[in-house]
Amino acid sequence: MTRADDAVSLFRQGFSCSQAVAAAFAGDFGLDRDTALRVSQPFGGGIARRADWCGAITGAFLAIGLKHGRTRAADCAARERTYALVQEFIRRFTDRHGHIHCKDLLGCDIGTPEGQKKAEELNLHKTRCEDYVRDAVVILEEIL
Repeated sequence: MTRADDAVSLFRQGFSCSQAVAAAFAGDFGLDRDTALRVSQPFGGGIARRADWCGAITGAFLAIGLKHGRTRAADCAARERTYALVQEFIRRFTDRHGHIHCKDLLGCDIGTPEGQKKAEELNLHKTRCEDYVRDAVVILEEIL
């Protein structure tokens, strides 16, 4: 099973997009899966179902931080490397999908009951979000 398949499988099991992406990479960078699932939970649904930043993207940011984030305040090179990779990730994701915010990607605001209903009726988690999860993993594999 590829890492992208693993992330999509987690998403299909009911984990959020951020959890699926972060957990798919966690073990590679010294974080156990359960902890990755916990720490990434708040970012699902465009950050706590606010339809803001796509959770697949924020899960990717967590993976980038796990690999390259600084652990010493004076390590400016690690900070700059992390920021550069986040910016590159955003560029590539935007090139593929045109947007970075959940409500723009889905065409509805899942932070509202009406938006949640529309997303369910259109099966957007299956028809769109799975692609965002998969693409986030693929982009991460390319840039990490």
